[in-house]
Amino acid sequence: MHRLVPIALALVAAFVIASPAAADNWLPHPADATWSYSWSDSVWAPTPTTENVTVKSQTGASFVLAWTTGDPATPTSSGTVSFQDTDSGLNNTDWSSTPPPPSLPILCATASGCGNSLSSTYYDVIWGSRAPVLVEPLVQGETWTGQGGASNDVSATSTYLGQQPVTVPAFPDPVVAAVVRTKITQAGALGDPYGSGTRTVWWVYGVGPVKVEFDHAGGSGAPVTTSVLQSTSLTPAATPSDLDYFPLKQGLTQRYRWTNSKHMKQPEVEQVAIQASLNGTARFTVTSVSGPIRASASYGYTSRVGGVTNLWSASQATSLVKFPALGPKNAKLSNRRHFFTPLDLMNFGFNPVLPAYAAPGDTWKSPTSGPDFQAYGVTGSSVIVGTQTVKVPGGTFKALVVRSTLKQPGFPFGSGTRTCWFAPGKGLVKLVFKHGDGSTSQVVLIKK
Repeated sequence: MHRLVPIALALVAAFVIASPAAADNWLPHPADATWSYSWSDSVWAPTPTTENVTVKSQTGASFVLAWTTGDPATPTSSGTVSFQDTDSGLNNTDWSSTPPPPSLPILCATASGCGNSLSSTYYDVIWGSRAPVLVEPLVQGETWTGQGGASNDVSATSTYLGQQPVTVPAFPDPVVAAVVRTKITQAGALGDPYGSGTRTVWWVYGVGPVKVEFDHAGGSGAPVTTSVLQSTSLTPAATPSDLDYFPLKQGLTQRYRWTNSKHMKQPEVEQVAIQASLNGTARFTVTSVSGPIRASASYGYTSRVGGVTNLWSASQATSLVKFPALGPKNAKLSNRRHFFTPLDLMNFGFNPVLPAYAAPGDTWKSPTSGPDFQAYGVTGSSVIVGTQTVKVPGGTFKALVVRSTLKQPGFPFGSGTRTCWFAPGKGLVKLVFKHGDGSTSQVVLIKK
């Protein structure tokens, strides 16, 4: 039996960021893209208005859509909306237009200089939730809050309801849409309660919004604004999976049992809990329940278009187990990696832990420079080999299987093949790490 050894570890790891262009499939914007919508308000503008939308400009991850109504040569009204694709979703950065029809309610405290309007499709889309308009990755159970209006006097809470078939004139055969419902509140406008209500947007991957319905507050007989896509130059793309294989929900608690066939045959049981979560980033804590290691650790994870990544970790432990050393060779002994928790085994090597919209066949490789490589000195690759029904003490799950090959030169224990099973709504449920020294670490989710 080895003496108790106090060890402390702090790690800051940069995450792999996908190009923001990867975020644009929910509202693609090739230079020649066009959309035509029919917009109407059941009370204030019951006669449908045709809105023709084009791409006015784009620079890097930013782009501007322009719309006109009536004859393009002599438009009745026109406007622009500016967007930016980011690693966390689609943001609205600006808007401008000719004044709204005088028949519509005034959405400011005074009529003079009012910068608010709900007189077009995209004004309805961005109302109350400009950053983000649409969060990414879009997975089951996702909710987010936002503000809008010229004076940020509009607040909103959006909830992703899931994928549903939808039929519109542009697509007479049903297409799959991601449905987002938003509760919107505005107070103090002359036209109250027109600025408040419930908005539902149907987003089609590869096209953008195909239907918008705004049920304005005010009870029976209150206005309903509707916008429906009539035609477009774009073609729907295959909708990505919305299963959440790595939930970042505050309060989620899991318990794991961990063994190693050569170095730790007595099981180590540890509890993992999400203590805080905000805007797609969460803090995990790990505490020992029983076994030969006494560990206390915390980890930061974020979910972005670049995938689920480990941002940082900090751990401290006393241990009766002496695992073989880990590298990299050029790191000081005090900065070398250690395996204290199941999350250390899962994080080891390189980011991301999982790609966004993870699907069988996805592959990614280790970087050969940067913070991940400096911290671990590991080369290798990961692949999602498919889905598999896996049974562990904590239940039976249809899990996504991720296999990684890892090589840490000079350190067999830091080399080998790691297989992880991730279940929707649960996260990691099983891990098997076949180390280069001939030992095998196994982690399974257990019941509390």
